[in-house]
Amino acid sequence: MTENAHTGKGRILTIRGPVVDVQFPPGQLPPLRQALRIVRDDGDLVLEVAQHLGDSAVRAIAMDSTDGLKRADEVIDTGGPITVPVGPETLGRMFDLTGQPIDEQPPPGATNRYPIHRESPPLADLAVEDEILETGIKVLDLIAPIPKGGKVGLFGGAG
Repeated sequence: MTENAHTGKGRILTIRGPVVDVQFPPGQLPPLRQALRIVRDDGDLVLEVAQHLGDSAVRAIAMDSTDGLKRADEVIDTGGPITVPVGPETLGRMFDLTGQPIDEQPPPGATNRYPIHRESPPLADLAVEDEILETGIKVLDLIAPIPKGGKVGLFGGAG
């Protein structure tokens, strides 16, 4: 998250699994996709505003377990969206959704942080390689070759 000044504080209204409704004072409603933080003894819990519920409440999604939360707990508006570190220092590292390292290494020295919700770069700006990634699955390599350097997702199931 950004280090902007906090723009408001609210209180938890309801908790239903990872969905948390938060009440804010009038005029301090955070915008959609804004990061909220709940300070806990075992580490801060980050939430993201997903919906406005009237003029003074939001519905947020927790980025971790909501165990131990209770109604009326304080919620802090961070003043910005959830961000993650970017740059050469992050290559080969593993991070959770909030940008915290989960590979048991110290946080990277990356100075740049980007919001998790951003516009995609123009297709013309993407680098294209002429080399094909060999998956080892002959049918897949023949019918749907995958260029190296691209993103791909394979989903399968029995039957």
